[in-house]
Amino acid sequence: MTLLLDLGNTRLKWARMDLDGQLAPVQATPWDALDDDDALKALCSGIEAGSTVLAASVAGRAREERVARALQAGGLSAPSWLRSPAAACGVRNAYPEPGNLGVDRFLGLVAALHAGLAPCVVVSAGTALTLDALAGDGRHLGGLIAPGPRLMQLSLRSGTAQLPDPGAAPVVDCADNTEAAIASGCWQAALGLIERFHARMTGPLGGRAGLVLTGGDGKALAAWLPGPVTLQTDAVLHGLAIHACQASA
Repeated sequence: MTLLLDLGNTRLKWARMDLDGQLAPVQATPWDALDDDDALKALCSGIEAGSTVLAASVAGRAREERVARALQAGGLSAPSWLRSPAAACGVRNAYPEPGNLGVDRFLGLVAALHAGLAPCVVVSAGTALTLDALAGDGRHLGGLIAPGPRLMQLSLRSGTAQLPDPGAAPVVDCADNTEAAIASGCWQAALGLIERFHARMTGPLGGRAGLVLTGGDGKALAAWLPGPVTLQTDAVLHGLAIHACQASA
């Protein structure tokens, strides 16, 4: 058995993988709910001592150390932390310094390639909005990073004196109140970037390209995008599973 961990900016997600490479149901908890090491004990539930632990993290050293302590307290080994390689699982990293590509982005590309979705643009919509172009032969062409729509809203409020919290204001084409103007402006900024990047990358990707959305806000953004969109849930964990299976083959 292998325990797979995805340490994101907002949430910790994990799943068990059996010897056939099948994932058990994914579990997820926001970091703000994990206020002490005891709250991490659920990671070790049902995991046999000696099981392999493979992790991908964009959460920073302090959270990585907390997770490692919790695993060791539960009788498991410290995680093997995956960093983005130059090439693996059929994906060839475009970065001259491969490790500088976020491992979540690399694993999202692996998941999309092995799902038969390339050539495509892979968008991960969470705290950050990342966009990557993936050719049909596994070549990563590069990508973009921007704030996610919720982070845009938070940044706007923290950087100004009188703007209100948009709360659950609707996303509309043209707002007649400040709350909806903030929500709509931030979400439409994200949508505009996705549409522009997809349009600009379609030529380099051979004249056609799918659009794949992952991340916590992927479904919400997909509802506003024209044309076909593929939603991939838990792409990082699926990419980790593929990497683990190929590494052990």
